Amino acid sequence: MVELDQFKYTLSTYEKPLQEVRVALNLDAKMKKIDELDRTMEEPSFWEDADKAAKMVKEAKGLKDTVEGFDKLRNQYEEIGLLIEMGYEENDPEIVPEIQEMLDEFVSELEALRLRTLLTGEYDSNNAILKLSAGAGGTEACDWCSMLYRMYCRWAERKGFSVEVLDFQDGDEAGIKWVTVQINGENAYGYMKSERGVHRLVRISPFNANGKRQTSFVSCDIMPDIEDDIEIEINMDDLRIDTYRASGAGGQHVNKTSSAIRITHLPTGVVVQCQNERSQFQNKDKAMQMLKAKLYMLKQQENAEKISDIRGDVLENGFGSQIRSYVLQPYTMIKDHRTGFSIGNVGNVLDGDVDGFISAFLKWESLGRPQVKGGEME
Repeated sequence: MVELDQFKYTLSTYEKPLQEVRVALNLDAKMKKIDELDRTMEEPSFWEDADKAAKMVKEAKGLKDTVEGFDKLRNQYEEIGLLIEMGYEENDPEIVPEIQEMLDEFVSELEALRLRTLLTGEYDSNNAILKLSAGAGGTEACDWCSMLYRMYCRWAERKGFSVEVLDFQDGDEAGIKWVTVQINGENAYGYMKSERGVHRLVRISPFNANGKRQTSFVSCDIMPDIEDDIEIEINMDDLRIDTYRASGAGGQHVNKTSSAIRITHLPTGVVVQCQNERSQFQNKDKAMQMLKAKLYMLKQQENAEKISDIRGDVLENGFGSQIRSYVLQPYTMIKDHRTGFSIGNVGNVLDGDVDGFISAFLKWESLGRPQVKGGEME
């Protein structure tokens, strides 16, 4: 059958990429490390230091998941090959849809694993802290901020990640002025770092009676959720700490006490806020952790700029600084101006299908961030 010949050829084209992924994952070293961790975890004194033990258990699980993920792919590859041979022997056309389904699943999972090989940053495996802030555009921008918040929450759900709201402020008339969330899941920061920058929306405004096209902006800041052992010196005299009454979505505790915390680092102007925890002390601890992470990332960013003149920070929240444009009128198109990747199915993206943009960014970054021609859209 012609279909089987095509399947056989298609499958053969993935033999080399599969081996390249195995090499990139450095599976031999990972299996050796798993053996070392397993021996350590069998020692009677292993749980004496609970925090250290928990980190080692998490590390072992991550390594085992990676090894098992590749083993599953290799088994899928072999099973598809056997099924194709069975199809030749039995000459049964009913086997074609089954092979197609297995091949589609294999290709999808191989691509996902290939992306993981690009997550080599120090904190790529960490949880991510995402802050969205409405910019130029007034009420329209606040509505756009709520749309992006929904998009990233949907994306997290697709990945099996959890979302925890840390700070939230409703818009004056509609939408959200700003929201800070923590996305918890393996490699959350590695994936989400692609979203750092200004996001531009062009559409017919639902808040304009004349039905005019309007452009609005939302800035997206991403930082890893870094543990308390990060080495950042902070002079307490450089901080302004304000308490305020929490607002927005947050359950029964919200608005009852002034437990929300805002910390401003005066030398840099960095501001972090937390209102999620149930006590002022817990909110302050979380805000300090966020501040340390932000200052650390700024320091890393400054070093990168000195070396390669790369600026990765969030630019002015308005015209000319966007990393991505979402155009709903007069046509539908989303385009990333860094990578050149674009897609016409706006609805799917706004429903959380952001993986195409994330994948394009990681590949672009691995190539040294080459200049993309024709990055701007009207």
